Amino acid sequence: MTINGNFPGETLHVHRGDTLIVHVVNRSPHNITIHWHGVNQPRYPWADGPEYITQCPIQPGGGKFSQKVIFTTEEGTLWWHAHSEWTRATVYGAIIVYPKKGHAYPFPKPHADLPIIFGEWWKQDIFELFDDFRRSGGDPLVSHAITINGQPGDRYNCSGQDMFKLAVDQGKTYLLRLINAAMQDILFFSIAGHQLTVVGTDGTYTKPFKSDYITISPGQTIDVLLRADHPIAASYYMAAKFYSSARAAVNLNTTTALLHYTTNNTTTTPTAAAANFSAVSLSATADTNASVAFTARFRSLADKKHPVDVPQKADTNLYFTLSMNAVPCPAGATCAGPNGARLAASVNNVSLVLPTSMDVLGAYYRGIGGVYGDDFPSNPPVSFDFTNLTIPAVYRTPATGNQVSGRNRRFYVKSKK
Repeated sequence: MTINGNFPGETLHVHRGDTLIVHVVNRSPHNITIHWHGVNQPRYPWADGPEYITQCPIQPGGGKFSQKVIFTTEEGTLWWHAHSEWTRATVYGAIIVYPKKGHAYPFPKPHADLPIIFGEWWKQDIFELFDDFRRSGGDPLVSHAITINGQPGDRYNCSGQDMFKLAVDQGKTYLLRLINAAMQDILFFSIAGHQLTVVGTDGTYTKPFKSDYITISPGQTIDVLLRADHPIAASYYMAAKFYSSARAAVNLNTTTALLHYTTNNTTTTPTAAAANFSAVSLSATADTNASVAFTARFRSLADKKHPVDVPQKADTNLYFTLSMNAVPCPAGATCAGPNGARLAASVNNVSLVLPTSMDVLGAYYRGIGGVYGDDFPSNPPVSFDFTNLTIPAVYRTPATGNQVSGRNRRFYVKSKK
């Protein structure tokens, strides 16, 4: 499934404070919703996108839905993606949020900017893939390739000529808007010989810091400045690979793209033969120290023009434990999860079962009962060593439900003077 036939989909350009109207027509044979990842949508949750949570899906065969997207405090890079089952594996694109008109970046204005979107590719229909692993109850099939802007690069057979190529002018600075659209894995990214300056993440600015590599989580965006200050005679690899400390299977391949310099305002045809792949600073797949060391360097910009107001007092305390659980395999079935069971995720040992009659938000707004409950536990029902690798089976088996948290629900009415 694609948007307007493109993979990745369209890049949306807005300014801080804008309101965007997106008309979505679903001509596919599948349900679809679109989520605006990282957009706050204050007091307007109706176009947020999670299927059967904030809206019912846009119906297949020509269903239409106009989505109102409100940008308020966001500035930098965000992204949009499908939010129905695994449709976001191929349906996604960048959102570039520029400063308000008349306002400047908190760093020198770059010569140009462009999104760099990391994704995945399978040699199988995504809907078949999703049905297969949901039916088996085990891990999904590991992707066959990682992509940069839709291309896997020359580490894979038959794709060397189609790798993404970035042309730069020597002496100029570029803003690269990195987006991790991979389904569920952290990525390392690096450009051979070039140091990157991190200036933002997830639609907000950060205190700048330099790094030889980037660690980016699934769904995360990171803004980096690239100074094109290297010899123009060579080409330079850009590369990304998965980070994973888990024992589960992971794609061990590396995706590549090519950075090359223009000469006298004329772009030469770059070749990978002129590039040095070994110069790319990519950590080992299970290098947790590298992953944590990068993430630990983030600090809010928090200047006068970009204040960060952190609440000093909490009104409500919630204690959530997130876990991968195992549920019994149905009688007569064969399951591929641990010990012949089925995998299931949970929060406070409750695994979500989506309603299908209508969305939770619509039921709440219209006062319709029977769609969801409001007694989700604010604390784990049982306390034990949650990080122990050997947990009794009774604790590994979650309950199922579709409750929301209704604790300390308060309604305020302002009196008129």
